[in-house]
Amino acid sequence: MSDIFTQLEALIAERMKASPEVSYVAKLNDKGLDMILKKIGEESTELAIAAKADEFRDGRAEVVYESCDLLFHLLVLLGNKGIQMDEIRVELQRRFG
Repeated sequence: MSDIFTQLEALIAERMKASPEVSYVAKLNDKGLDMILKKIGEESTELAIAAKADEFRDGRAEVVYESCDLLFHLLVLLGNKGIQMDEIRVELQRRFG
């Protein structure tokens, strides 16, 4: 059984082949690297704001939500660059294993 990141990786690869008119991933990929990076920047900012707001109120769910958005767009970037999750796992194991 594969984990959610492997499942998302496969789904993103499939959707990148779809028409940009019917798939958000295909549309984002079709617009190119700069648009993907812009989305990562936006999602990073939203996560930072949510994390800071969590200091003043219970924003834990918002931090989780924004983290998911950022991770999703990171997976789109990896797909755009042809980088597999296994490469990320290997590097993480090298660093921390």
